[in-house]
Amino acid sequence: MLWLIRFSGFCSAAMLLILLSPSLQSFHPAEAIRSNHLDRFSFRQASIFRNADQCVSSNRTSVCDPSLVHVAITLDLQYLRGSIAAVHSILQHSQCPGNIFFHFLLTQTNLESLVRSTFPELKFKVYYFHPEIVENLISSSVRQALEQPLNYARNYLPDLLESCVHRVIYLDSDLVVVDDIEKLWTTSLGGSTIGAPEYCHANFTKYFTAAFWSDRRFSAAFAGRRPCYFNTGVMVIDLVKWRRVGYTRRIERWMEIQKVRRIYELGSLPPFLLVFAGHVAPIEHRWNQHGLGGDNVRGSCRDLHAGPVSLLHWSGSGKPWLRLDSKRPCPLDALWAPYDLYGHTQ
Repeated sequence: MLWLIRFSGFCSAAMLLILLSPSLQSFHPAEAIRSNHLDRFSFRQASIFRNADQCVSSNRTSVCDPSLVHVAITLDLQYLRGSIAAVHSILQHSQCPGNIFFHFLLTQTNLESLVRSTFPELKFKVYYFHPEIVENLISSSVRQALEQPLNYARNYLPDLLESCVHRVIYLDSDLVVVDDIEKLWTTSLGGSTIGAPEYCHANFTKYFTAAFWSDRRFSAAFAGRRPCYFNTGVMVIDLVKWRRVGYTRRIERWMEIQKVRRIYELGSLPPFLLVFAGHVAPIEHRWNQHGLGGDNVRGSCRDLHAGPVSLLHWSGSGKPWLRLDSKRPCPLDALWAPYDLYGHTQ
């Protein structure tokens, strides 16, 4: 099995370097891929959130400021309303909102001006993620949304973000944070590269096909590990260790195998499980009350898991903004609504 993970072609690596190089700088509006679809969106300006007196504040806006909390979120037209609500929720519940730096990943259009007008004092930077990096690696999934290139941008965070950024919180666009994000930021990862809430009671075998489990070359990837399911929509990532070990290439290699052997069905999650499951620093379940969007087909209503809540996550096919607009919301969608800054559709 080791040869499958370690193999890396020179041509593939060279192409990746070429594609990623422009992404290491912020994406200027004049360089953006323009789209008239942005005219459909109008967001109200959020309140100005100030640091509490006890915060260690810095007047510097440099991304390399060591006092910053780094949060990465994707921005695209389909989930834009959710991303804006997620940012709003983080700022509203933070004691030190001025110490949070947001890294926005995008593929479609320049959204910098929209973010700036909605959050005038937000510290942020936008990064263009080239779809060509993953287009030939993506396999069909149970839901079309899981096949979008931007869904795989999290795999490349260590390459996209500046080398001075040593840790980042990655968050999906369909969630709201109802606690101080700094509590999640300061989570100890021990010797692990990523931290996330784990769900060891889940049936781990269902995330892979019979072809995977029947082939010892593949299933041996979990030998010596006690793998548990974790949701990749909420992760704390040690970027220094990721870069040093080269986990992006390991994820890509599993995606290449998937194209030939069909070893899983569910988008970007299984490669993460293959590389990290059993080596994840456990984070309290309160930081990912996931599954509120129902399953990947029907998007039915669900209840909260037992226990305290710091983050509500509408993973699954049902999104709260769509259900609210259709006048057929689930009960828990009302918990998302207060963070919605959406104005109107033209």
